[in-house]
Amino acid sequence: MAEKYQQQAQGYPLAPASIVPRSEEYANNYHSDDQIKKKKRMKCFAYIAAFAVFQTIIILVFALTVMRVKSPKVRLGDVAVTNDGNGNVRFTARVLIKNTNFGRYNYDSSMATIRAGNNVVGQFVIPDSQARARSTKKVYVIADLTNVSGTNSGPLALSVDTAVRGKVELMKVIKRKKSGEMSCTMTVDLSTNAVQDLRCK
Repeated sequence: MAEKYQQQAQGYPLAPASIVPRSEEYANNYHSDDQIKKKKRMKCFAYIAAFAVFQTIIILVFALTVMRVKSPKVRLGDVAVTNDGNGNVRFTARVLIKNTNFGRYNYDSSMATIRAGNNVVGQFVIPDSQARARSTKKVYVIADLTNVSGTNSGPLALSVDTAVRGKVELMKVIKRKKSGEMSCTMTVDLSTNAVQDLRCK
């Protein structure tokens, strides 16, 4: 009986591995495919993580630059003083309102005071307007100075102070209140109408 089964087994040899894969080769192919899929998943996760980091950086840069609201800088420029020798002294200048924000700055009208020592010798109005995003608004102002001692000759120390108040508008949705203060000093030689040592802070 045993001899009969051995003869039958010899009559039916195992199929070549190229036709029917052995179980060991199948397991190797399965593990190889699994490793390829795993590598693809890891690569996909790496892309997602890199994209998330990139988006975080973009949001941080946007928050620290575009969305950051700063106070405007208010300064004087092109200051000129004319003295006709009869006690009439005129002060002219440009008020520079520098808006460094990425949104426009809408400000209200304000009054600037000109002093000689502790005495108020003149005033001028800065009318309400707006400074465009990342630009400087230039406002031309004139004031006639009164009660100025020694108008015919000699140096005259002047100071100009004001505060501009308004709102910075970002993307037509966000509005932040911001104000800019100006404090400028200068020396005027009334004999030559020369303006010297103009300093603003």
